[in-house]
Amino acid sequence: MMMDPEQKIPFSSALDSLFMDETVSVPLLFRLSDMAEADFALFKERWPAVDDSRRRVIVRHLVDISEENYVVNFSPVFAFCFDDALPAVRVAALDGLWDQTNLRLVGPIITLLQQDESVEVQAAAASALAHFILMAEWGEIPRTMSPRIVEALLTAYDGVDTAVPVKRAALEALGAADHPRIATLIQEAYAGNDPDMRLSAVFAMGSSADERWIPDLLVAMRSEDANMRVEAARAAGSIGHEDALPTLAHLAVEEDLEIALTVVEALGNIGSEKAHKMLVQMGEDEHFARLHEAVAEALEEMDWIGGELEMLDFSGSDFDDEELIA
Repeated sequence: MMMDPEQKIPFSSALDSLFMDETVSVPLLFRLSDMAEADFALFKERWPAVDDSRRRVIVRHLVDISEENYVVNFSPVFAFCFDDALPAVRVAALDGLWDQTNLRLVGPIITLLQQDESVEVQAAAASALAHFILMAEWGEIPRTMSPRIVEALLTAYDGVDTAVPVKRAALEALGAADHPRIATLIQEAYAGNDPDMRLSAVFAMGSSADERWIPDLLVAMRSEDANMRVEAARAAGSIGHEDALPTLAHLAVEEDLEIALTVVEALGNIGSEKAHKMLVQMGEDEHFARLHEAVAEALEEMDWIGGELEMLDFSGSDFDDEELIA
């Protein structure tokens, strides 16, 4: 097997290029994955002297790569960047941990939530902790990890001086937590006057996967606020209850493309036979031509999740064309 040309370059030369060339070489960024101890030591030694904007661009590129490539591992770089002098780098580093299972990261993330001077970093830390709550609820990490994380988020949420972006991120992260206060916090935020907090409450409803919120979401999906309709449709899809299907059908014909695409996503997440029928109808109707690619992807994902599904009988559908586009 021929070696990738970028892998032939000495690591120190690769850093020279990454840190000083006019543009950042994306192929060379892969050299920062799973670095040998000596290479990582050299990276850490040289990193602080790199230009601020360059450091931000590099870490943001690493985040983008990690979202597309499940083989790379930049987590040591991201963890190292928790101490970077530039808030934007610390935010990007936190964003890069969206799929991490390393429990040693929890403590440093909580420290950033509690002590970082940047509101943006605190909010990003709260968002990063949401992933660990979900993993604990799914049994992918010990559930004993959850109380410490939940307590830190509740403390941040309850803080008198806590900025709204941090409160929003904390509430959204807490949505999936099994804690007696969460439903009340969601209810209070949704009933409040702050439109941003109301959006986060709806997000948390979806994260909770609790069917108690369906009546609220049915109302929210008919809000005059387009952002609220989007968030409510997404939350309804996350909860996955079929009571949301008629209202989602109503939203599917909206001119706002983001809303219509969110409906497709929600139907795919609900994943029931009726939701499948609705997507098939949309895929066959030229009225929804702008959504056909998204519909095809949603149907493909449903089939992938469900395995080799038997062909469904689409006759006698509960959702005919007239009802779908009403």
